[in-house]
Amino acid sequence: MNLNDSASHTPFMRQYLAHKAEHPDVLLFFRMGDFYELFYDDARKAARLLDITLTQRGQSAGAPIPMAGVPYHAAENYLARLVKLGESVAICEQIGDPATSKGPVERKVVRIVTPGTVTDSALLEERRDNLLLSIHAGAQGAFGLAWVDLSSGRFLLSEVPSAEALAAELARLQPAETLVGEDGGWPTLVTALPGLRKRPPWHYDLDAAQRELNRFFGTRDLGGFGVDGLPLAIAAAGCLLGYVEETQKSALPHLTGMAVENAGETIALDAATRRNLELDTHPSGRIEHTLLGVLDETVTPMGARLLRRWLNRPLRARDTLRLRHQAIATLIEARAYEPLREKLRGIGDLERILARVALCSARPRDLSTLRDGLAAAPALREQLAALDSPLLHALVARIGDHAQTAALLQRAIVAQPPVLQRDGGVIAEGYDAELDELRRLSTHADQFLVELEEREKAASGISTLKVGYNRVHGYYIEITRAQADKAPTHYTRRQTTKNAERYITEELKAFEDKVLSARERSLMRERALYEKLLATLIERLAPLKDAASAIAELDVLACLAERAETLDWRAPDLTDAPGIRIERGRHPVVEKVRDDPFEPNDLDLTDVRRMLVITGPNMGGKSTYMRQNALIVLLAHIGSYVPASRACIGPVDRIFTRIGAGDDLSRGQSTFMVEMSETANILHNATEHSLVLMDEVGRGTSTYDGLALARAAAVHLATHSRAFTLFATHYFELTELAGEHPSIANVHLDAVEYGEQLVFMHAVKEGPANRSFGLQVAALAGLPRSVIADARRTLAELERGMQASGPAAGTPPSASPQLGLFSAQPSAAEEALKRLDPDALSPREALETLYRLKALVH
Repeated sequence: MNLNDSASHTPFMRQYLAHKAEHPDVLLFFRMGDFYELFYDDARKAARLLDITLTQRGQSAGAPIPMAGVPYHAAENYLARLVKLGESVAICEQIGDPATSKGPVERKVVRIVTPGTVTDSALLEERRDNLLLSIHAGAQGAFGLAWVDLSSGRFLLSEVPSAEALAAELARLQPAETLVGEDGGWPTLVTALPGLRKRPPWHYDLDAAQRELNRFFGTRDLGGFGVDGLPLAIAAAGCLLGYVEETQKSALPHLTGMAVENAGETIALDAATRRNLELDTHPSGRIEHTLLGVLDETVTPMGARLLRRWLNRPLRARDTLRLRHQAIATLIEARAYEPLREKLRGIGDLERILARVALCSARPRDLSTLRDGLAAAPALREQLAALDSPLLHALVARIGDHAQTAALLQRAIVAQPPVLQRDGGVIAEGYDAELDELRRLSTHADQFLVELEEREKAASGISTLKVGYNRVHGYYIEITRAQADKAPTHYTRRQTTKNAERYITEELKAFEDKVLSARERSLMRERALYEKLLATLIERLAPLKDAASAIAELDVLACLAERAETLDWRAPDLTDAPGIRIERGRHPVVEKVRDDPFEPNDLDLTDVRRMLVITGPNMGGKSTYMRQNALIVLLAHIGSYVPASRACIGPVDRIFTRIGAGDDLSRGQSTFMVEMSETANILHNATEHSLVLMDEVGRGTSTYDGLALARAAAVHLATHSRAFTLFATHYFELTELAGEHPSIANVHLDAVEYGEQLVFMHAVKEGPANRSFGLQVAALAGLPRSVIADARRTLAELERGMQASGPAAGTPPSASPQLGLFSAQPSAAEEALKRLDPDALSPREALETLYRLKALVH
């Protein structure tokens, strides 16, 4: 059937198809009474995705109309499921009056719900930002980025110089929806993003973007936003703004400006580093196994989101970090963090509530939560005023005084409002006299009629006078025929019955007009008052948003104070001298999730001691040791205390990790290629202020190739990059580097054998390890005993052969020789000996076997 042939369809379906033609790429929720209906392909798709019934609605153009629907009152649940699946939905509402409409009721798409633009609490993850990202590719491999969190009003821009830097930003932002130009050859890291939307190339036109951004913000130019020199980001922002306006179809007063995120302000973390350090994601999906899982004891959703942003964007600004450290110290010393957290528990998600206020989609309970949050603000300010912390005092000032707004909401909103405004009962009694009268009329009509009847009896002197009502004639005053001549002159006859006359008065007529429409007029009046209340709040939006932001920061600082006290963390010392010195450092996640006590370790990197070559057995703790030091450095640079008895940290510009690897099938890369790509990125970009973690470089290829690559990479880092480096390896040959380069030192993690058991000490000691304990670890992993025994025999033979030819170059005197390649094939005699069982031979067979072996040797 041709859906484009509108003339062959019914008027109703022509209306539907016209709206669908304007939104061909999204599902269309078409309002019909108490349901949102979907038709044709939308119905089939929704039935499959939502597991709802696919039916049909009559015929149009001579064919059945496939149909599926969801109840209006339950639409949020279905929208949430669709958004999580990456779908977008256009909401088409009835805006006409069915009673006066000729033909189909007029309908209009009032908004488009997309994964990156949702603001309703039911559709959002409470403790995670929901970002819409726009990317614009430049001619020289650079990219412009603009992203918005519509649920909070944050609008940010940046530019990155390469695909690798773009990957790092995507790993940090984790957008819910991404816009790109449909004319670009985008790399896999972009095309694999969830919620990818391709936009026409002219949506990224720079001149058009500048005009639209100036129009939206009411400015003559964009210089005030600090975006000069960022044309790619401006083009991305123009596309982003157009998409938001297209989907929301309403004013966006909470988007008050743009801010630029400068890469130079932060410690750079590439995608591999974020993955390896497991900041807020873990391969198992368990948040408790991440650094965020240890840190996040925030008591408000907006605090939780801010903490996640801090964790993913560690700062280099020492002054800002010292203010945070000092605020945490003040909260701990004054024992103020727990009372502060108790007060914060009563404050809801003001940040997202204010966004819904701005979009005029706030619900009654949003306003009551805002009311209660503003009512709690004075107590917060009073508690913090006495504390000696510049940052806490600045946050108090940002919270401000919103007594008038709190009082307005207290007067306007009932104590426990209903979920939806449409059913009324939201505006408090006494707030509006007209509304109170309409409610009184609709709920106390009988009492009014009794009072009117008594007044009319007294005024007319007619004791049998009655006030009544019927559905045909409405309200009336009834007087018996016998007393009809006593009816006052201002009575107007309405109806004559067999035994009585019925009259109407101006007062009764006015009452009738009021009471018969009181319910409808009450709802209309309440709706108008509610909209006016939202308009008033929008006028006060900027200081309210600032207050919400300050409360979120207070929540994070109180959380970090609680974590420091509970977990026995200490304030780091951020110095200007190069180096990283950590005493009794611990891994925050491992310490939290394991039952056994954690063995603390030290780290000492200085301007002259810049690399540690770390040796020791597998499972001995090398990777844990490296990661814990990186996490301590990172925690110090979000303003947190750290899991160490002392930490003195000099300037750090980047953290790199090369730990573990797997095939990247989507990019056609083997494990070794991934390893080398990550190593190349480090060698190209590490500086003398970078912290580098290198774990087992070169193990993905042959022994000699891998050793050569590992040695060359270590030398490059030590002599060219001069980065602070933790270099874990099983190539014992690399321990000789400490004798060749004064900036390199050896440390090891030891293990001890007790009988057949291997005990890992997890203690870092100076000098190289003397054994790898590879076979012991293999036994712990459960390899068959016969395999372990065979491996021991092979190891012994190889070590004897190597000792006979002299120690391997670079092998420490105390160390067992490093195993080489199995370069020589076993001889025929050796193979025959391996198969021989002496106990099964008779004397004659033994003699014959001896001669046979002798022949094989010759």
